[in-house]
Amino acid sequence: MQPEKIKTGICIIGAGPAGATASIFLCKAGIKHVIVDAASFPRDKICGDGLDLNTIRVLNHIDPTIIEKELVTSRNRITASQGFRFILPNGRKVDIMRNAANATGHHAMRPMFFVSKRFDFDNLLVNKIDRSVADLQLSTRIHTITRTGKTWMLEGEGPSGKIEIETDFLIGADGDHSIVLKHLGERKVDRNNYAGAVRQYWSGVEDMHTDNLLEVYFPKSLPLSYFWIFPLPDGKANVGYGMASNYIARHHINVRKAFEELIKTDPVLIPRFKNAQPLENVKGWGIPMSGNDRKAYGDGWMLLGDAASLVCPTSGEGIGSGMISGYVAAKFLQRAFVQNDFSEKMFTQYNREIHKRLRTEEKVYRFINSIPPRVFSFGINTVLSTWLFKYWLSNKAMQKWIDTAYTQEIEVRLTCACLRAVPALLYERLYG
Repeated sequence: MQPEKIKTGICIIGAGPAGATASIFLCKAGIKHVIVDAASFPRDKICGDGLDLNTIRVLNHIDPTIIEKELVTSRNRITASQGFRFILPNGRKVDIMRNAANATGHHAMRPMFFVSKRFDFDNLLVNKIDRSVADLQLSTRIHTITRTGKTWMLEGEGPSGKIEIETDFLIGADGDHSIVLKHLGERKVDRNNYAGAVRQYWSGVEDMHTDNLLEVYFPKSLPLSYFWIFPLPDGKANVGYGMASNYIARHHINVRKAFEELIKTDPVLIPRFKNAQPLENVKGWGIPMSGNDRKAYGDGWMLLGDAASLVCPTSGEGIGSGMISGYVAAKFLQRAFVQNDFSEKMFTQYNREIHKRLRTEEKVYRFINSIPPRVFSFGINTVLSTWLFKYWLSNKAMQKWIDTAYTQEIEVRLTCACLRAVPALLYERLYG
């Protein structure tokens, strides 16, 4: 049987949040392309399931009504959260939240976070792809990638048998174990910018906040790690635990066992889980965190999301930053498409644009990893309890933070700022 042959200008491998976002905005620009994923949607993806303000920013650009009509109202599948709760190593609780009771009009429809199983959220995004512009090839796994001249040839297996895709431009949005990364020889784990995490769905966890706060606990027994409880509908929760890979290696920690032991023995967690029931086996995954400045573009190719190591290093959140990268990539590709130039020079500012929103978190993470664990615990106990910290994240400040995510345009600079200034300076010299 002859393989199915497809020829396209742009091919995206991976239909998760990053790849789907890129596809959605390419569709909006009328740029035909192929998007491939090994899975059939809906499908599960091991994750913390938290949707942050970056996610909200991009969703608002996809469709301004999507938050209110498809997230806020989907209470049987998606939880809206008004903030987060830090549980310090000493057991003290610090709530950082918006006063939702005082919110009226459009403010009432603007939660700070959402929690949605990837089974539901990723499927929502895939369904936003315009099939009249994008050729969506699901249940299709790419096995080999070769390049001859300027042309990429992808070979794989689809629902109907073998498939061959010929493309001018290749986008790797297929996660940490990306086949595009493998082809480029870039699949290297940097323990200084990598983490291990586990997740398990539970029902009946006690003492959940009525405003569905996202809980983060810093266990005293294992500094430089964090335990989370994220509320889901129907009394369920995404419960997980993560820590940096260099800490895991240095102390020979089994994250899965440490997670199970914490639930059974930690004095803060014991009363929370005494009547709770696990709904699945513990599942683990690796987290490629931002900080290694992996080159995410080249002549005829680009990386998005986890493939580009874009997980926020302080929170472990990767959905929002992945979607931002998809949005930014689409903007660069629109320009490349108009100019019919997909060479490396068209994407020289891409790395800067996908990393600039993570620079502060990268610096904080490097600082945390440079201090002894006991100092970290003391600092967490002290800093997060202070009046100054709570004032910084006051209700008013948080409201402004939230409103910005819902209303502000995502700025994308396609060229270096200094280059954009040259024409203006010349004009001023000649005619000013």
